[in-house]
Amino acid sequence: MIFHSDTSIVTIDRFIIEQEAKFPEATGELSGILYDLAVAAKMISSKVRRAGLIDILGAAGSENVQGEHQQKLDVIANLIITKAMDHGGRLCAMASEEEEGIIAIPPQFRCGKYVLLFDPLDGSSNIDVNVPVGTIFSVLRRITPGTGNGTVEDMLQPGFTQVAAGYVIYGSSTMMVYTTGHGAHGFTLDPSIGEFLLSHPHIRTPERGKYLSVNDSYERYWSEPVRALMRRYRGLDSQREPMNVRYVGSLVADFHRNLLGGGIFVYPANSKNPNGKLRLLYECNPLAFIQEQAGGACSDGRQRLMDVVPTELHQRSPLFLGSKADVETAAAMLQAER
Repeated sequence: MIFHSDTSIVTIDRFIIEQEAKFPEATGELSGILYDLAVAAKMISSKVRRAGLIDILGAAGSENVQGEHQQKLDVIANLIITKAMDHGGRLCAMASEEEEGIIAIPPQFRCGKYVLLFDPLDGSSNIDVNVPVGTIFSVLRRITPGTGNGTVEDMLQPGFTQVAAGYVIYGSSTMMVYTTGHGAHGFTLDPSIGEFLLSHPHIRTPERGKYLSVNDSYERYWSEPVRALMRRYRGLDSQREPMNVRYVGSLVADFHRNLLGGGIFVYPANSKNPNGKLRLLYECNPLAFIQEQAGGACSDGRQRLMDVVPTELHQRSPLFLGSKADVETAAAMLQAER
């Protein structure tokens, strides 16, 4: 992140205001949601950076709706986001990967016209070994009538209806990347002033990538078309230059590297997880929105992922996410499975 002079420094607040000014019909509600998410991200970042110093490492002793053991920071991050977002009058409901049903807006607060879906701390099992983790979020416009709390129907919308999406990566630095459908933009947190500063405007993913992010331990459960695809990416069939295999095991970390450097994140369906493993609403759709805004693509192996109409709040999906040419290769080679 290089700033040539003070005049080039743009805070996330200023950037959002400048973007909003381009749309005279804007009410400022969506901007307020993004402000509140940035505040929540700063709070979570502080907790993550202190994780080795205070007793918030490790498991919380409970399981989430997915049957996964919750980490202590999962619970903390979930609470931070919920409390940062439930009183602003901009949301009518929320849903978290960590909770089974809808998170209602408390009755003492006004309901708004948007819903928020989020994964409060993706990759949290890696915190104990100091691997980057992240927050993922998606904002949809309410579709049910009325001014009270939203419903599941408001959540079960295809990804192309998202009005905003983003993620925060808590690594060597904390960075927030978001889109409202007008490009993908990245902001790095300057801890000395407590502000997110524009560091990566108009992110563009290379057309063809150099990184392949995939969990090879599932190879024995893959179908033959998926195995053939992996051989293609590795250059073993002489159809292309081999990709470098880079797999952190933290979705946000792998996605962030591939978004900036070019590559593809692959989590296909397999015989153990025939419907895929990653969550369509909390992980796949928001990252797909960002990826497409950066010139990339996303597929579930059958169709454009953001065209999928969800039927369940915690629906899972296969995921092929990254540089456009690499995703198109997957779509072409998986025709045999359709």
